[in-house]
Amino acid sequence: MVSIEVTPLPRPQGGRGELSASSIKTARAEQAGEPFGVYVHWPFCLAKCPYCDFNSHVRHGGVDEGKFALAYLAELRYLAAIAPRRRVTSVFFGGGTPSLMRAATVAAILDAIAELWGFDADAEITLEANPTSVEAERFAGYRLAGVNRVSLGVQALDDSDLKALGRMHSAKEALAALAIAKRTFDRVSFDLIYGRQGQSVRAWREELARALTYAQDHLSLYQLTIEPGTPFAARHAAGSLRIPNCARARELYLVTQELCEAAGLPAYEISNHAWQGAESRHNLIYWRGQDYAGAGPGAHSRLTMDGTKRALCTIKSPEAWLDAVSASGHGFEQDETLRAEEAADEYLLMGLRLAEGIDLARLQAIDGRVIAPARIHALEAQGLVRREGDRLAATGAGRLLLDHLIVELAA
Repeated sequence: MVSIEVTPLPRPQGGRGELSASSIKTARAEQAGEPFGVYVHWPFCLAKCPYCDFNSHVRHGGVDEGKFALAYLAELRYLAAIAPRRRVTSVFFGGGTPSLMRAATVAAILDAIAELWGFDADAEITLEANPTSVEAERFAGYRLAGVNRVSLGVQALDDSDLKALGRMHSAKEALAALAIAKRTFDRVSFDLIYGRQGQSVRAWREELARALTYAQDHLSLYQLTIEPGTPFAARHAAGSLRIPNCARARELYLVTQELCEAAGLPAYEISNHAWQGAESRHNLIYWRGQDYAGAGPGAHSRLTMDGTKRALCTIKSPEAWLDAVSASGHGFEQDETLRAEEAADEYLLMGLRLAEGIDLARLQAIDGRVIAPARIHALEAQGLVRREGDRLAATGAGRLLLDHLIVELAA
């Protein structure tokens, strides 16, 4: 996400206008029948990438996949007991590297989800994969298990940059895996990281134009960020790794929007681009503030129970999580009820990342919050937001200042 230093926006005072009671009632009714997702976190990787701060682990001695599979099934049963009577609209296998899982493990997990909750007829089942030749051979097995969408971590189409990013595949291997994925799955996405050290705007334009020729229906395009505690953070602090300054980051972001829009894959979220109708349904659940259950080491859940939102999180260490599930049927170490204000802030923070923005009636239904009309009008006058009925969204210019814009609207 691009964030640029600017002079603080004015904070006008004014009336706090109200949404209609019917709008709020409709928003609550829509929440009752909205999508529900299941996230499954597989925490193991062949190697740890130097930019990554995800909960991922390398186990050179191997992983007892059978024990972990049984633990996933136990934790899913626990989740179904506390969040029953849902209909699953999406499942996302993330990591780590889920494509290191056996197809039989994926099938067992999907069978359990079907038995515990049940699937919508057109449920989206996504699995993240690394594009090595070995993992690509597993694709047919995943398809038979029920996976219908794959997300490939390509990250770059340049071998020297792939090496610098700590990736274990070549550009040739990535494109070969992509070709297999497109023959195997109904829907295919892949990731690229831009804003890499030494990458010019021209080089990114050429690389992205090439990538778009291979794109099927979805692309995730992330600017390289320095995450605390990673090897890249240490190198950046030592001065041996440089990333683009704000001006260059802005150029790279604008080029990304230009090329993707021209190719028919506009941004529906800050870093995600898709043909209309091919958006990631599972990730939309996160950004729209809807409910999801997360299983596996370090997985998060957001579950509405008795009218309140609960935030749950499991133990991050795979072995400690496994021990906890064996002892008590789940590995949750945190289960907090979010205050209405916290839930509203989270909805605002996530929803404004979307091109569709937020539903003001939903925001008010969460904690009674109404954003002052004068503040919205001021931001509209500056070309940073647009309002259409009960929906409020950041414009293209506003997305360049999204962090600051969220602060303004949350105040």
